[in-house]
Amino acid sequence: MTPQLQDTLGMFAFLAGELSVLFIGISLLVGMLQRHIPPSRVEKLLSSNRSRGYFLAAGLGAMTPFCSCSTIPMLKGLIRARAGFGPMMVFLFTSPLLNPIIVVLMGATFGLRLTAVYVVAALGVSLCSGWLLHVLGFERYVRQESRGPTTCCDSDSAEPVSDNCCSEQPSCAAPIKIGRYKGLWREAWSDFLGVLPYLLTGVAIGSAIYGFMPTELLEHYAGPDNPFAIPVAAIIGIPLYIRAEATIPLAAALLGKGVGAGAVLALIIGSAGASLTELILLRSLFTLRLLAAFVIVIIAMAMIAGYATHLFF
Repeated sequence: MTPQLQDTLGMFAFLAGELSVLFIGISLLVGMLQRHIPPSRVEKLLSSNRSRGYFLAAGLGAMTPFCSCSTIPMLKGLIRARAGFGPMMVFLFTSPLLNPIIVVLMGATFGLRLTAVYVVAALGVSLCSGWLLHVLGFERYVRQESRGPTTCCDSDSAEPVSDNCCSEQPSCAAPIKIGRYKGLWREAWSDFLGVLPYLLTGVAIGSAIYGFMPTELLEHYAGPDNPFAIPVAAIIGIPLYIRAEATIPLAAALLGKGVGAGAVLALIIGSAGASLTELILLRSLFTLRLLAAFVIVIIAMAMIAGYATHLFF
C-alpha cells in the first residue's frame, strides 16, 4: 500500500468518525436548545429586517468553534427555528473563520496586522453578503424539506393558529415539562441518516484530495511568480478539507518557501471557509444556485483579504 493511499484511508476513517460524532452531538445540543428557546424568540433575535440580527449572528458564529462541516447541524437548527435568512448566512460564513482559537493562532503565527486584515475581511464580507443575499431573495433557494414540520402554535403564547390545530397537539395548549427531551435522540439520528450519504461522499473526495495532492502544486500555482496567485490560492483551498487550525501551520510553511502573504491568507479563507465536503452536505439544505452564491462569497472574501494584504503589507 502506497503512502498516499495510507494517508487517504487514514484521513477518511478519521474524518468520517469525527464528523459523525460531531454531527450527532451538535444535533442533540441544538435539539435541547430548541426545547428551551422557542422558535419565535430565535426568529425575533435573528431577524433579517434588523441590523442587530446580523451582528448577533456574526457573534454567534465567532463563539462557536466549529469547522465548516460541523456548522451544518447548527445551521439546520436555525432554519427550523425560522431565523432570518440574512443572519443565518452570516453565521454560516463566520462560524468556521472567526472563532477565537483561529484568531489567536493567526496572531501568534503571522502577527497582529495580518490577523487584523483577516478578521476585517471575514467579518465585513460576511455581513455585507448576508444582507445582499437576503435583499436579492436567495431565501427561496433553501430547500423546503430542510425547514422541518411546521408547528401550529406560537411557542411564546401557546395560542393555536387554528381551532382544530391543537386538538391534534395537546402539548401546544398546555406545555408539559416532563418528557421535554422525549424523541431528541430519534430526531438527531434521523437528521444524521439524512445527511450520511452526503457526508461519506464528501469525506471520500476530500480525503483523496488530501492524500494525493502534493504541496508542490500549491507552491507552483500560488507562488510569487504567478500574477494570479491570490485567486488561484482561494480556488485551490476550497476542495481541501482542512481545519483552519491545521491550515495555519501549512500556510506558515508555504510563506517560508516564498509564497506571498496575500496568497497564504486567501488559501486559509478558501480552505477554512468552505470545503468540498461542506458543499456536499449543504446540498441537502440548499439548491445549486444558493450553493454557487455561497462559493462565490467565500472566493470573493479570500481575494479581498489577499489583495488587501498584497497592497498594504
